[in-house]
Amino acid sequence: MPILKVRHVTTYRYRQPVGFGEHRMMLRPREGHDQRLFEAHLDITPAPTTLRWLHDVFGNSVAIARFSGRARELRFESVVRLDHHPLNALDFQIEDYASTYPFSYGMEEIPDLARSIERHYPDPERQVDRWARRFLRRDGPTGTLPLLEAMTHAIRRELTYIPRHERGIQDPVKTLKLGSGTCRDFAVLMMEAARSLGLAARFVSGYLYSPGHDSEGRAGPGHVGGGNTHAWVRVYLPGAGWVEFDPTNGIVGNRDLIRVAIARDPSQALPLHGTWFGFPADSLGMTVEVSVTCEPAPGSPATASKAAPEPPARSRVLTP
Repeated sequence: MPILKVRHVTTYRYRQPVGFGEHRMMLRPREGHDQRLFEAHLDITPAPTTLRWLHDVFGNSVAIARFSGRARELRFESVVRLDHHPLNALDFQIEDYASTYPFSYGMEEIPDLARSIERHYPDPERQVDRWARRFLRRDGPTGTLPLLEAMTHAIRRELTYIPRHERGIQDPVKTLKLGSGTCRDFAVLMMEAARSLGLAARFVSGYLYSPGHDSEGRAGPGHVGGGNTHAWVRVYLPGAGWVEFDPTNGIVGNRDLIRVAIARDPSQALPLHGTWFGFPADSLGMTVEVSVTCEPAPGSPATASKAAPEPPARSRVLTP
């Protein structure tokens, strides 16, 4: 399998030296049977006085940096290399009782899924409800996976993707009204639509590999939403587990999706946030660069580990 390399650089610049408070980062991809890390480095300039790691309530890997002193620039560079195994709709084996909608989750699952079924955004006129019910068949049983696939492709086909760099999410009603949004907005719309049908859904933040934009010139379908962090949704289907859907690109399964953080709400999955101390006019803005490229697989994971260059002295190596 080819190896995917993700380079994510965030730079904050200021008119004069400012102080920095605590910064929290979710940049390390989650490991599992479908993706495995070979190496991961985090380089922070100026170097933090402390850098510690923890797992949040969802099991996401979180780095917390604290600083002393002042500087005109704060830069975070994360570089990871991982083995990514694509899964598609044909790989999902849903339990017979859940293969058609509606169905009920098992009693042993409900306590852990309840908050992911609960609606999080207002829908006073039931616009999201009506939109979600468009995909229910009237002439017979509705297949659960075909229902979610149709919802995924409808968002991609009917709504316009417009990048927006400001922090925050459009509520789903506004996304439907405007007919446009970012990957975050589309993920929240589908998440809330699935919840309106009684399905457990969660928000996913990570990276998108776009083969059509590979630096090596490899052929393949290009995607929208690359060049920055990406967002999609996962829905819990008995027998198949948590299945991923990217409504921005019409992807069902994890193909080209590098999972970093999973949360009940987007506010719990911010890639990077923190505080600084100075005058408001001191801020000169922020730049974000994200590249996801493909490189040939090494002879073995062990060989890759030994051949990897040592990080610079100010780097912090991400640990499990």
